[in-house]
Amino acid sequence: MSFWGNTNEEARQQWIAEKLSALPEGVRILDAGAGELRNRKHCRHLDYISQDFCQYEGGGNPGTADGAEGEWNTSKIDLVSDITEIPLEDESVDAILCSEVLEHVPEPSHALDEFSRLLRPGGTLILTAPFGSLVHQAPYHFCSGFSRFWYEEHLPARGLAIEEMTPNGDWFGVLRQEVARLGSFERQRKMWSWPLAYLLGVLVHLYGRAFHPTDKAELACFGWQCVAKKGAAAGGAIPS
Repeated sequence: MSFWGNTNEEARQQWIAEKLSALPEGVRILDAGAGELRNRKHCRHLDYISQDFCQYEGGGNPGTADGAEGEWNTSKIDLVSDITEIPLEDESVDAILCSEVLEHVPEPSHALDEFSRLLRPGGTLILTAPFGSLVHQAPYHFCSGFSRFWYEEHLPARGLAIEEMTPNGDWFGVLRQEVARLGSFERQRKMWSWPLAYLLGVLVHLYGRAFHPTDKAELACFGWQCVAKKGAAAGGAIPS
C-alpha cells in the first residue's frame, strides 16, 4: 500500500482475486476483455478461457505523465472477437469475469446480452466498471458513469440476479485520487507552481485520514463491483 492508501486499482484487484478464488475448482470461466491476462493467475484452479478484440496496441492514454501508455500485448488471448459476438455456444460457461472493460464497448448493454447467452443456468458473472475515469486506451474509450442504478436496471432485465453490489471507494477517495494527479500534470505542463500542487495533494490526503469527512459512495466512487447469477434451472447451479 502506498502513502495514498488503498488505491482504486489495488482495492479492485483484491476484490477480484477473492471472488475468483472462491469459485469451485474446475469450473469453466470466460475472462471477457482479458487484455494482458492480468487475472489469469487467480484462475489456476479453473478451466480458463480468455477473450479480447485485440485491436488496441497501446499508446492511447493522454492521462499519464508522458501522454501515452506503453505497448499492449494481447498475443496470448484464446478467442479474438468482439465482446458482443464471442464464438462460444449458448450456455457453455459456468462463470464470466469482465473487469474494467465496459467503458471500451460502444454499446455496453449489448455485452450483457452476450454474457446472459453464454452463462449456464446458475452461472456467475463477476463484473466491474468505472463510475468515472479519465480517458484511457484511446480511441477505444466510449463511456463512463456506470452507477449502481445502471447495474440494477440492466442485469435483472437479462435474467441476471444481483447477489452483491460493493462500491470501490467513495466520493472522498475519488477527490483524493484526482488531486494527487495534479502535481504530475503541472510538471508536464512545466508550470512553476507544481510543488504547490503536490503539497495540495498531501494536505487533502492528510485531511481525509484525520477527519474521514464522507463515505458517500452513492454520490461517487471509483466504480461498483458486482456479482450476479443467471436464473438457475433445476440442477443448473455451479456445484459448491
